[in-house]
Amino acid sequence: MKKWAALFDWDGVILDSTVWHERSWEILAAEIGRTLPEGHFKRGYGMKNEWIISEILGWTCDYDEIRRLSLRKEEIFREQVRNAGIQTLPGVREWLAELSRHDIPRAIASSTHRQNITQLLRHLLIGGFSAIIASEDVSRGKPDPEVFIRAARALGYPPERCVVFEDTHAGIAAARTAGARVVAVSTTHPADTLQEADRVVSRLDELQVSDLDEWFDGAT
Repeated sequence: MKKWAALFDWDGVILDSTVWHERSWEILAAEIGRTLPEGHFKRGYGMKNEWIISEILGWTCDYDEIRRLSLRKEEIFREQVRNAGIQTLPGVREWLAELSRHDIPRAIASSTHRQNITQLLRHLLIGGFSAIIASEDVSRGKPDPEVFIRAARALGYPPERCVVFEDTHAGIAAARTAGARVVAVSTTHPADTLQEADRVVSRLDELQVSDLDEWFDGAT
């Protein structure tokens, strides 16, 4: 068993899909004749669609309608990505290769829908993740720690022996509450606003496995 396991958020850490998610909300709002409040996208970044629709956008509290709108939003997102294409963020492939060389277990822990993740993993030819915990697998979104606790459990590790790679304040808070160490990537927020993380990087290949090993010296 390795000293630690790696838990990755998806959007903003593995790939930059911000523009397509924001556009998907705009297209959905136009389809159903709704308006989007100013600043809605940043407020909801990293959170589950169900919370965004009911609490941030205030569109409806009806469970079936929330689910329908959530699924339609993700369908629009996948259409956008298929038409435009998407790439991993700089340094991601290098860091994943480094983790693979050191046999560090890896999982995805994200508020994104599972179909988005699996489709894009195939499209981008990315492998090596032993588990995926997606939006459908949790009842509470970030900043609740459920997604990271479940991802750690899926790899057979306690959260205290995991490093979470995140880009949002909600995600960092969730990881902290779970008891994990956190590396923040300054893709979504400026680096100087992410100081609640253990380390802040602009791209993942700035990291060395040996540096993170030191966080778990004495672990067995």
